[in-house]
Amino acid sequence: MLIYTEEKRFTKEQVQQLFLSVHWISGNYPDRLYKALKNSSTVLTVWDNEKLVGLTRVLDDTEMLAQIHYVLVHPEYQGNGIAGKMVEYIKKKYKNYLYIEAMPEEKSNVSFYTKHGFSVMENGAAIQICNYGNLNKN
Repeated sequence: MLIYTEEKRFTKEQVQQLFLSVHWISGNYPDRLYKALKNSSTVLTVWDNEKLVGLTRVLDDTEMLAQIHYVLVHPEYQGNGIAGKMVEYIKKKYKNYLYIEAMPEEKSNVSFYTKHGFSVMENGAAIQICNYGNLNKN
């Protein structure tokens, strides 16, 4: 039975292992990643006993905007509806905010979000600056 919780009881190693399992570069920066998650507004984690198998992170301003920043599920657990349950949990938690936004890093993930009620911002564009090439890993 999988357990969903907002308790930030994960270790640096558990988080790193999950992120690396899906080949996310954040896993190469375990100290920064752990600190970022510990200081995030909401981190919903999914557990199979002591194994961290899913994680969603939300950054919010306490009133108007909640941004879903990570939705990831360990490859061994993908296809079981875990990501969808996490997104629905977040939608319910933030239902009184004016906006709940997500920025999928891959266009192929847009259909997942639209299935859960999100719509593409027709005139919007995802923009970012990537500094990780210039940073220490810790």
